[in-house]
Amino acid sequence: MGGLGESIAGLLAKKYPTPMEFVATQDTFGESGTPAELMAKYGLNKDAIIQKVLGLKKSL
Repeated sequence: MGGLGESIAGLLAKKYPTPMEFVATQDTFGESGTPAELMAKYGLNKDAIIQKVLGLKKSL
């Protein structure tokens, strides 16, 4: 919330309306685990990002 992604989204919305999807931890508390486990849990790994992109593409 209020991070770099939101700043870029705001600029794009004003200047170049662009379909977009946010990939982030959704304002949750961090947890312990291996980097791979945490990336998978929060949807920040390659497979999760690809699914977000494909879902966005389908909605166009």
